[in-house]
Amino acid sequence: MATLALPAGPFALGTFSTPDGVPFPGLLAQGRVLDLSGALDSAPADVRAVLERWEETLPLLRALADDDAREWQALEGLRVHAPVEPRQIFQSGANYRQHVIDLEVAHRSPDDPRTVEEARAEIAAVMDRRAAEDLPYVFIGLPTTVAGPYDDVVLPSWAEQPDWELELAAVIAKPAHRVRVEEAMEYVAGYTIANDLTDRATVFRRDMKAIGTDWLRCKNAPGFTPLGPWLVPAESIADPGDLRVTLRLNGDTMQDESTKDMLFGIARLVSYISQTARLLPGDLVLTGSPAGNGIHWGRLLRDGDVMEGSITGLGVQRTRCVEETS
Repeated sequence: MATLALPAGPFALGTFSTPDGVPFPGLLAQGRVLDLSGALDSAPADVRAVLERWEETLPLLRALADDDAREWQALEGLRVHAPVEPRQIFQSGANYRQHVIDLEVAHRSPDDPRTVEEARAEIAAVMDRRAAEDLPYVFIGLPTTVAGPYDDVVLPSWAEQPDWELELAAVIAKPAHRVRVEEAMEYVAGYTIANDLTDRATVFRRDMKAIGTDWLRCKNAPGFTPLGPWLVPAESIADPGDLRVTLRLNGDTMQDESTKDMLFGIARLVSYISQTARLLPGDLVLTGSPAGNGIHWGRLLRDGDVMEGSITGLGVQRTRCVEETS
């Protein structure tokens, strides 16, 4: 297991278990963990149940974090699971300016007459207009892709170009439907880290080009969304629009960008999604991935690779890639 980097703020939520025990919702504070299923009168079975009563529970969590009389457990002796099991995952595509420019340039047609510099300049202008005038691009992922922050990632045998996409994930606190941008942040309980793995070879349908993208195929293999380690309350993150997103592959930095580069911020994403869907407590809003994916470097994931993903104040996840065996 990776070294457990502690989160920002006085406490965070997580899902834990003893090595052979049943997972429980835990309060992480000062490097120790309190089982919330016994510490709260509501006896939540999981973190999602804590979020279902977030407004009334949050003050209790603040008090519990300083309560030395409780039966705390050492973090080092516990297994860390994904912090929450979402019912819905909403994923924002093409939401980092530099990332989109890199991908557009990489996927240029062989007969494109523009130089790389000309293409980058034109695409950058389009991105700036999109941020000012257009709507976010959001699609839906499966909850079965969620894995723990230190679990191995199984690379399916059919995935020809498995790639990483480290992302800031907002976790929803209460049902949200048709909320305004100005009030959208009131519906965010906190933040965690997601690595939205993608098989680049199956993003686009080769047999039905007019259909376009195939998000089911390229993103929804089991374990393709390592999540966590912690759910850090929104009140502990001063500015989610200015966090550093960093992914290292075998120790080499591949992604290292600020969330400032997002075209559409969290409030706009939550509001946009809520105009159609009803967001529920524990749902994830993945906010897109910055520049520096494997397709940019010409280096995709393979057996034995170790990814280490960190976001300011949210801790570090560390996952090892293993080939699928028959």
